[in-house]
Amino acid sequence: MFHPVGQERVSAEIVHQIERLILEGVLRPGDRLPAERDLTGEFGVSRPTLREALGQLEASGLLTARQGGGTYVANVMHSIFGEPIIGLFGKHEKATGDYLEFREGVEAMAARWASLRATSADHDILTSIMQRMEIAHEKEDPDEEAQLDVELHIAVSDASHNIVMIQSLRSIYNLLEHGVFYNRYLLYGHKGGRDALLEQHRAIYDGVMARDPDRAEAAVRAHMKSVGAAWRESDAEAARNQTAERRLNRHNIRK
Repeated sequence: MFHPVGQERVSAEIVHQIERLILEGVLRPGDRLPAERDLTGEFGVSRPTLREALGQLEASGLLTARQGGGTYVANVMHSIFGEPIIGLFGKHEKATGDYLEFREGVEAMAARWASLRATSADHDILTSIMQRMEIAHEKEDPDEEAQLDVELHIAVSDASHNIVMIQSLRSIYNLLEHGVFYNRYLLYGHKGGRDALLEQHRAIYDGVMARDPDRAEAAVRAHMKSVGAAWRESDAEAARNQTAERRLNRHNIRK
């Protein structure tokens, strides 16, 4: 992951390397850095020089040290959206529709670029995720499928090799994982949802792997439109259930 640095401005070069790895999504929030003795060996520097560089990264908020527990990449994902606006996202239905619209446009672009720019290593990552998704599907494990769903989308955005897109989408996916917009697990409990989602993800994967930008983009757009339809149906069903429960209470009927 790291490579030796030159003799001039050594600590600045270490800072630059780690910053670049964070920007490109190689190092993710929560990742633990190797031990000091390993890092000094990989960089080819002394411990004081390494500590100077890590101290600069801690001061800038990119790394965090845990006493007796090593150094970790800080959770900087929420910095794109402040807490007040995140709270509003979760309260207003329009935000979910706009979120899905935004994802469709940006992820379609990411898939197009990924189909043109993905390396053999990117292909290996995508294949590994797709295979694990298919295994989870066979095991009928919707929780694992939902997690791999996010991993596949992240891997496609990583394969775009556009660092602004990578970081923007990671922030968006982070909000999704925490249920800010909707409960993604509900999609896997929707009638026929698991089968449909697997096919949609396979279509995205196939488009990127075939290096066919039009096919990859179309697959993403079809997937996001399907997610939007499932979300609206789930929302409508919840409203119907709520109305029916009120009627039940009015009639003083006890289950």
